[in-house]
Amino acid sequence: MTDQSPILALPYILPSQAQKHVTHNEAIRLLDLLVQLTVTSDDRTDGPAAAPEGERHIVGLGATGAWDGQDGRIALRENGVWQFFEPQAGWRAVVIESGEMVIYDGSAWATASGGVPDRLQNVTWVGIGTSADSSNPLAVAGPGTLLTHAGSGHQLKLNKASAADTGSLLFQTGYGGRAEMGCAGSDDFSVKVSADGANWAEAVRIDASTAQATIPGILAESVEIADLLRLVPQLTTDLPGAADAGSGAMAFASDLASGPAPVYSDGTVWRRMDGTAV
Repeated sequence: MTDQSPILALPYILPSQAQKHVTHNEAIRLLDLLVQLTVTSDDRTDGPAAAPEGERHIVGLGATGAWDGQDGRIALRENGVWQFFEPQAGWRAVVIESGEMVIYDGSAWATASGGVPDRLQNVTWVGIGTSADSSNPLAVAGPGTLLTHAGSGHQLKLNKASAADTGSLLFQTGYGGRAEMGCAGSDDFSVKVSADGANWAEAVRIDASTAQATIPGILAESVEIADLLRLVPQLTTDLPGAADAGSGAMAFASDLASGPAPVYSDGTVWRRMDGTAV
């Protein structure tokens, strides 16, 4: 059996040892230094002459005078002189002058608050300005959230496991849903709204296969447009097939022999408004 503890090198009281109080007091002295470690500074290179008993410092780089050769060690003012202790990897100390916590990595002290790791992997919850939970592992409270580019473009990705699942943006009032846009329950893109968070009305749906947009709530009703409806002029050769466009589709043909005019699909061919095939 050794005569010191393996971690803090606290001296053991040995069998048949004389003056056991000396060994015990030395262990208490080391614990008094290390437990709840706080230091006045971590950048001084020479010990203050009028330091009170028990004052501690982390010796700065390039130490001189009474601290010469003690860089990085913990200096303790005891019985009017400076005592020095070698830190071990993982030791932490609070620096009173700066209010920061520093950590010893085995070769140097680094500021914990400024030394944020450049990678965080598999973090269970992150709460910024609020508390995260199992339903919201990432929670942010503040006037805004900025997602910006790192040199060029930027994409926000919402990935779901299967077509029947939901990937959407949900807008709430008082934590009650009021509007939702995304792929909810299928791969079609839809926009829906709610006045109470319970009853929803779908405003528009875009088919994932055809990109055809429909307005489910007014399929059987008329559409009123308070302003002009403008159809983009197209060459007849650029019109999609009438069957692909579907019966009732409209376009504005710019190269008709009789002059530019609206046309419609009957499901088989494109026709002028008088019924003549284009």
